[in-house]
Amino acid sequence: MAQLYWQCRRGSLELDLLLKNYLENQYSQATELERQQFVALLKLEDDELLPALLSFLT
Repeated sequence: MAQLYWQCRRGSLELDLLLKNYLENQYSQATELERQQFVALLKLEDDELLPALLSFLT
């Protein structure tokens, strides 16, 4: 969990807030597939990740 928390630290405040919020509030209830998808998202570069996450919010 500590490693995931560290990977949630990004260069932008927006990404930090979105990723840490999910990790702290949703990750423990997520299915194994959802957890794997979250880990895959963390491997994306910030310039790819932010538009992808924001598209889900709109």
